[in-house]
Amino acid sequence: MNQYETVFIITPVLSEDQVREVTSRYKDLLKESGCKIIHEEKWGLRKLAYPVAKKTTGFYHLFEYQAPPGFIEKLEINLKRDERILRFLTVKLDKHGIEWNERRRKKMKEAKQKPVNSPEKAEA
Repeated sequence: MNQYETVFIITPVLSEDQVREVTSRYKDLLKESGCKIIHEEKWGLRKLAYPVAKKTTGFYHLFEYQAPPGFIEKLEINLKRDERILRFLTVKLDKHGIEWNERRRKKMKEAKQKPVNSPEKAEA
């Protein structure tokens, strides 16, 4: 199985519950197809670089997963047919991309655990 990451942009006119439903639909599709989800990130509402379908913002979501090569075609057909998805991009990760993602996740985890305002630094 190869490792991939897919980023998709959901239309901003949906409520938070509808956005969760869209992301859970694709998460379920990954699980049903025998894919192993390695990481998932919700990036939230962000401004687009240029208008897409007259929208200037969108909800970004990322999945990193291992999947058989034939699954990607099935996933992309579903993303293309879904009117709630503005854009998507799927990338097959090589060993360097996998290492970079692991380092990035490790840094994010360490940053969350580190206290922002520690009293020891405030006194110094």
